[in-house]
Amino acid sequence: MNSAELVDRLLAGERRALARLLTYVEDGSRERLREVVRLLHPHTGSAHLVGITGSPGVGKSTLTSALISEWRGRGRRVAVLAVDPSSPFSGGALLGDRVRMQDHVLDDGVFIRSMASRGHLGGLSWATPQALLVLDAAGFDLVVVETVGVGQAEVEIASMADTTVVTLAPGMGDAIQAAKAGILEVADVFCVNKADHDGTDRLVRDLRGMQELGAGGRGAVAGGRGSDDAAERPAPIRTTVAAREEGIAELADAIDEHRAWLTESGLLEDRRLGRARVQLREIALGEVRSRFAALGEGALADGLAAAVAARRLDPYTAADRMIAGLDGLDGLDA
Repeated sequence: MNSAELVDRLLAGERRALARLLTYVEDGSRERLREVVRLLHPHTGSAHLVGITGSPGVGKSTLTSALISEWRGRGRRVAVLAVDPSSPFSGGALLGDRVRMQDHVLDDGVFIRSMASRGHLGGLSWATPQALLVLDAAGFDLVVVETVGVGQAEVEIASMADTTVVTLAPGMGDAIQAAKAGILEVADVFCVNKADHDGTDRLVRDLRGMQELGAGGRGAVAGGRGSDDAAERPAPIRTTVAAREEGIAELADAIDEHRAWLTESGLLEDRRLGRARVQLREIALGEVRSRFAALGEGALADGLAAAVAARRLDPYTAADRMIAGLDGLDGLDA
């Protein structure tokens, strides 16, 4: 089945085509991926992209499952991309998140896919942006990315999501530790999960104190690009007990309200423009890396390396010549 036929079947709502296209994305065949993205791109932009991040053990998977139930009760179709740690043996996802979302397996309005991080820093897989594109084109109202809990590197989700939910829990370290991890600045909504545990009130107070000091989350910071009223909007704090689905409706409302605020303030387009810049940069860098890899196996790179080693040429001048060699790479005789 060629890419065009798969895309047509995806747009018609066929689940097998969706699964097949996501497999192509993960496999990373560059030519096929180019074709798929070219065909799908005009059909994207309608889904609300929600990132759920936080340290390990705060209950992200249980929270995501509870949010799915709430959104389905409101008649929305939901896709979840759960980026799992990779097995050191097989390289595949450990599938822990999917185990916790078994209640939704038979729901046609829900699609859950695990994707291995495969050692990629930032809590996401390198294939995540392309996978989000496929899920967006498939017509889901909400596309949720649940990231690996990896501490300071998980802020990468902020560059991909319309709304980022930073999840914390009492007893997992105070808000100062969370600030040191660098995740508070990316929050559009704070969720204090496991709110039935001791320390919840203190954690909420700490978060509010940090907002008053100016670390109010990405919502407050991003507002500076819009109106004065938008700049004053702090990231809301919601408390939940996801295992009992308590506070989930209020959290879902906060996520919806953030999307409405982004749209009204014009910041939604700003964020999507920023996301496009990141994608263009990453694709361009990937192309340059691949061309450098080819160049590095040729006579030009060998000659320049020999000149540097023999002190006939300094490394910066050699690098400049190597970059110049990219333009003529197709004509080089390796």
